Formats: sequence, C-alpha cells, structure tokens
Amino acid sequence: MKELIIHADKVSYEVTKKTKLAEEIPEDAKSGEMENVLWVRIAVEKPDEGDIDSLVEKAVNDIEDVSRQVKTKNVMLYPYAHLLMGSVPSKPEAALELLKKMEGKLKEKGFNVLRSPFGWYKKFHVECKGHPLSELSRVFIAEEGETGIEVSESVKAEEKMENRFCILTPEGELVDIDKFDFSGHENLEKFAAYETKKVRAYEKEPLHIKMMQEQELVDYEPGTDAGNFRWYPKGRLIKKLLERSITDFCVDFGAMEVETPIMYDFEHPSLKKYLNRFPARQYVVLSEDKEFFLRFAACFGQFLMAHDMVFSYKQLPMRMFELTKYSFRREQTGELAGLKRLRCFTMPDMHGILADMKQAKKELEQQLEISMEWLSYVGLLKGSEVGFRILREFYEENKEWYTSLAKKIGKPILVEIFDERFAYFITKFEFNFVDAMDKASALTTVQIDVENADTYDISFVDEDGSKKRPLFTHASISGSIERVIYALLEKEAIRMARGEKAMLPLWLSPTQVRVLPISDKHLEFAQEVLSQLGEDVRADIDDSSESLGKKIRNAQKEWIPYIAVIGDTEVESGKVSVTIRETGEKKEMNGIELRSIIEGKTNGMPFEKMSLPKLVSKRPTFRG
Repeated sequence: MKELIIHADKVSYEVTKKTKLAEEIPEDAKSGEMENVLWVRIAVEKPDEGDIDSLVEKAVNDIEDVSRQVKTKNVMLYPYAHLLMGSVPSKPEAALELLKKMEGKLKEKGFNVLRSPFGWYKKFHVECKGHPLSELSRVFIAEEGETGIEVSESVKAEEKMENRFCILTPEGELVDIDKFDFSGHENLEKFAAYETKKVRAYEKEPLHIKMMQEQELVDYEPGTDAGNFRWYPKGRLIKKLLERSITDFCVDFGAMEVETPIMYDFEHPSLKKYLNRFPARQYVVLSEDKEFFLRFAACFGQFLMAHDMVFSYKQLPMRMFELTKYSFRREQTGELAGLKRLRCFTMPDMHGILADMKQAKKELEQQLEISMEWLSYVGLLKGSEVGFRILREFYEENKEWYTSLAKKIGKPILVEIFDERFAYFITKFEFNFVDAMDKASALTTVQIDVENADTYDISFVDEDGSKKRPLFTHASISGSIERVIYALLEKEAIRMARGEKAMLPLWLSPTQVRVLPISDKHLEFAQEVLSQLGEDVRADIDDSSESLGKKIRNAQKEWIPYIAVIGDTEVESGKVSVTIRETGEKKEMNGIELRSIIEGKTNGMPFEKMSLPKLVSKRPTFRG
C-alpha cells in the first residue's frame, strides 16, 4: 500500500466520468472541498489483499501522528492508482474495503473525514502549504505471513541489526557520519543519506522509466507478476552487449563459465540452511508433492558443484562464473522501481574459492580493481559512491588494509560497521550509483563468505594432505544487467537536467548511424552508403515520407550518434553531411571514412547486429 500525504490549505474535487469500477454514490458526493486538510492519496497493491486490517491500522496511526504535528483533524482520503508505477493493483473490492475501513477508523478517532469516490475520473485543485511536513510519502507492507512470501532469518536479523555509519578517508580517518564535512563530496552525502534514512520508495516515477519507454527499450508486462519486464529489440540488443561484455571480463579474469538450474528443493539440507542466511525473499514453485524456490543468485548451483569437485591448494584461488538468466527475488511491491529494483533479473555471478583469509583479502582487493575498471568501461565510475559493510571485530583487525582500499578508490567512502554477523559474510563492498532523484542503487558488489564451506560441506586438499575448508568471495562485478541500464539512463537524465544532450556509449547505441535521404531519388545512394558502412556498424535508413526536419528530429529523439543527410549535393560529391551528436559538429565524409571513425571508437568492445529492419518504414511501433 502506497500513500502520498499533502498538508494543504485547501483541496477540492469534482467527478467527471464514471468507470466500470465506480462505486455508486449520492449526488452530494460528486464534489467535495476541505480546508487545512491532510490530503491522503492511496494506492492498494495485490499483496495487500490478505492483510487489510493490519494496513488500515498502520495507515490510520501514521495519519494520527502526522495530524498532531501539523495540527489539523481534517482528512481527505483519495484513491490514486497512479502511485503504483508498475506494481500489480489489488482487486477493486479490496481497495474500496481498505478505504472505507480507514474512513471509519479515522472518524472513530475524532477526525473530520471526506472520502472521494472510488472508480471515478475526477478533476481536483490543491493548494499545498509548503512546510517541511507538507509532502510525505509512505509505503505500508502487508504482514509477511499473509502474502505467501518466504522470508529468511537473515532478513529479519538485518532489520534488527545494531550498526554505526562512518566515513573512511583515504588518509585512514574514520569519522562519524554526522561529523564529516561533505564539502566537495555532495554525491557521497546523498548516498550516505539514502543508506542511513532507508527511504527506498520513490515519491515520483524514476526518470529512467519514461526514458526506457520513449526509447522503446523495455516496458512493463501487464500479463505477468510485477517486477518482470518485456524487452523490445533495441533494449535486448543493449542487454545482450552488456551480457557479452561482463562475461568476457570475468572469463579473462580467470573464471570458469558454468550453468546451473534456476529451481531448487526447499528440503535439500544445505540449501535450506543457506536460505536462512541469505537476505532475500523467494518465489515458491509447487511441483507434484514438493516445494521448490526460484534461485535469486548462482550460489546454490555453484556451491553444489564445488561440493562434488576434487581440488587442492595448488588450484587456488579458483573462480566460477555464471550469467544467471534468470534470477528471481520476491521484492516488496512498495520498493519496486523500474529497472532499479525488480523481481526477475540477469545477474553475472562469480564465486572465488580461496585457501585462507590472506588469499581472500587479496581476491577482494583485485576484484575492487576490476570493478573500477568495469565501471569506467561503461562510463559509470563517475557518479558512483563506495560503501563497505564490515563486522566490527574484522575491521579492528584490518584497519590498515581498509585504509589502503580507500586510497585505491581515491576518495572518502561510506562504512557501515555492524556488531554481530547477521549473514554469511564478514565484509563486503558495493559501488552505488546515485540517480537523478538522489536515490542510490548497488551495481558492483563483492563479499567475503566465511560460512558456506561448512554449509555445503566443501573441502580442498591442503599442502600437508589434510582436508581444509575454503573461504569464498561472492562477486557481481557489474551488478545486474538491468540495473546497469537503469544507471546509464539515469546518468543521461542528470546530464539532460544540465542542458546536455543524452547519449548512450557508442558501442551500446542501438543505431550508430542513421542515413537520411531527402527524397526517394536519393534512396539508391543511401543504400550505397549503408553498404560502405559495412556489417560492423549498426546503421539504418529513414526512408519514410516525412520531411527532412522531421527525420532529423526523430533521429535526435533516439539519441543516434551520427546522422548522415543525403541530397543532390551529396550524391554528386559522393560524400554525406554527418552531424556528430557528441560534439554538435558537421563534417563531410564518405561511408568508409565514417565506418573507420566508429570502428576506432569501439575497438575491443563487443558488437551485435540489430535485429530490426534496416529501413525505418518497415519497423513497427512497439508502444502505440
């Protein structure tokens, strides 16, 4: 259940049209007005249906608390499904029941309540007061036992964990977060606020959602569970290029690529124990008389594989990698946010098998270095901030090592120190991208695991011939592929807010060159230019009947890096007039010269062909 509370001088509404879901109402309920009012906009989600009474109590208590602070007893309850942003809505009957029960409870507590009609289109007018408490967002979660979501003991322990947030400088100074001077480190300040305040829900739709839809990359799929998406050809191309890139990156680092199942038995002894130590919620699948869960990482399959392997200290360190298509986490609906937080995702998962803590620390340090290399490679290192989570005892033993890592990063980092180990790791780091709405999201993550060798009964033969338990690192050098795309789009939203042109990296741009013949008589030469560009450049032709100006605007809306115009002059000279998006320059060149420029800028990066037709006129519109 999501709420947006506005403390307003005045709110008024008037119904305009009845939907098929509309409740029957008397004439005097078709308009309403209140002054000095808490305007509470409410959206009810599918998982809320099993726990209406609990949610009503939480919401009413919260409204009561806010009303005391702003000194008003006037409340307008207003159904507002737009807050869902891709979440699955509840049945209309459940939403109306919740609203009516909230109305009744508030009246019992002495509030003046006006509930606007459910299922009607309405026009409204609001005058917001503008003080610090005048706009508040809320997410209320149904009790877990009513929703069918499996919750690990680690999730519960993490929620109760005692911790301390500090800033660690490259000089080794550990400063409490409220005493650190963030001057010159404003992005770190945003990240620190996000981590400490733990306000995960967005008050407005994240900017990348509109961008991914406008660019026809990816979209919500109404025929499935919330947090699962449909990928259009351009989005699939970008996703495939990132998948290839991070796979090559990890294999070059020395990881053996494997593939494991996506479904596992709840009653397998090792898996059952691990589930309670991993902070994630699971999907449950029934098959015959057994319950299975959908994997949320590659750990299960890779550790079961390691259990059956025979290896010695001579093979260590050893690494396994899988591009998990797909991983599933039953995230809470209130936290779903486009590609940032979803329920079905592609996670490049690498596990290191290490002989001892010395080797594990070296492995983490190397993975920190390649993480920085990867993020730089995709253009996301700048704009990302680093967070470490560390068991206090381990930090005290390794202070100098952590300082050396901060030096390697080259700027202050956020450190969360916890007193008791709530999961299988004793330390981890994450590179977090801070988006256009100052929310953060982890991309890279690496952990040192001290527990799962025992859980999965994994041993290696040591130098003296004895069996010994290894340590592990869990690493996703890129983070989920979907989240990388989220960060790339949010980065462009930030640039657009500064008045700059949005543009994906050239190697990820679905169309790298768009050829624009001014008229049909120039189409033959446009085909020649396309041939000159070759098969290793993604190029197409806008052969539509639109004017040249409209063709240029369409290409600009698609962020196409190179726009090549062909008219009579270009046909005669054999060269095209190319506008370069990155610089705004215009240059005359032939197709071979343009191909050479693009190949020079994308050398060493993966390439995939676009599956859309070369002629724009032959392409469907995916979002009507």
